Amino acid sequence: MYDDREELSLDELLPPAQVTRAMILLTNLCGAEIVLLRHPEAQATPVEFSLEPVAWLKSDLPIPQRRAAAALLELLLFHAAKYRLAANLHLTATEANYQELQQQHAALQASEARYRLLSESLQERVDSQVRTIRESQQKLYESARLRAVGQLAAGMAHEINTPIGFISSNLRTAQEYLGEITESAEAESNLGELIEDFHSLLEESLDGANRISGLIRDIRLFANIDQTDHRHFDLNALIETTLRLLQPDLATPDTVTLRLDRLPRIPGYPAKIGQAIHNALTNALRSLGDEGKVVVTTRPVDDMIELTVQDNGHGMSQEVRERAFEPFYTTREVGMGSGLGLPVILDVVTAHHGRLNLTSEVGQGTCLTLWLPIAGQAS
Repeated sequence: MYDDREELSLDELLPPAQVTRAMILLTNLCGAEIVLLRHPEAQATPVEFSLEPVAWLKSDLPIPQRRAAAALLELLLFHAAKYRLAANLHLTATEANYQELQQQHAALQASEARYRLLSESLQERVDSQVRTIRESQQKLYESARLRAVGQLAAGMAHEINTPIGFISSNLRTAQEYLGEITESAEAESNLGELIEDFHSLLEESLDGANRISGLIRDIRLFANIDQTDHRHFDLNALIETTLRLLQPDLATPDTVTLRLDRLPRIPGYPAKIGQAIHNALTNALRSLGDEGKVVVTTRPVDDMIELTVQDNGHGMSQEVRERAFEPFYTTREVGMGSGLGLPVILDVVTAHHGRLNLTSEVGQGTCLTLWLPIAGQAS
């Protein structure tokens, strides 16, 4: 690079072709031949640039005209030098900008690499958090399910103990009858009455055994034992089974009314749907007064099955409705509820790509509506 403080030669200021053309123009302008010399000679007029001679003009012209021609050539060299300086400055600035852009580009690449690593790290953390959340949701679901099974077990203990009690009593009595029958066989007195009572005892015992068998069958169906996890199932049958398991919680046999429409079998996880139905019915029953009622309806609506659980119980305030699906939020006393009933229902319905709606007013009761797809794969 050159600037205006450096010494420049004639060839650096003007290319040879332009020098030749300039001399032709000066010769034509002055009307006499003018020769450009690279070295000084006698009677030659110097051509200066930055106070230093860079060439000499030789001609037969008078000295004033030679000086005028030299001055004109100096003016041309001056502007050529200014152009060269401007070009050099532009080139210098361009190169500086280019280097700066290269540095910025390198910095951007380094920043992009850092952000890429950060993004990958954040993605790993997000994936880890998602896994943790899913595991937590599964634990919450299992916890709610175990609690429901515990509640069922308490109710079933009473239901099973009753037939077990009279079966044991009947068998003891039958054992006594058998001894009496053996003693009376020879005398044949009272044998007919003993045999009749014996038949009654056996029939009552068989009825009790059938009741126990039915309870166990309902529990197995509710828990989805001996069944594949995801399958097509009868929603109405699952509702009826769940209601039978909740019989100990009913004030009267007609506390819950079923209005079940004819439905196609739907795909899903029966155990999870059963848990959701159990939670919905349990919540409804707990909200009832002395003469409260619950109505359960099902019907097909377009490509969905609509399940509604409606009660005329205490209902919810707006504040309770807004927080109803928050895990662990409950309005019951400590130890009386975990606050997982509705969150588990929402989780189950969402996993089956369904929808859920809750409406409730204080003193007017609550209506919980679930929509489950007739076809499709639950996640």
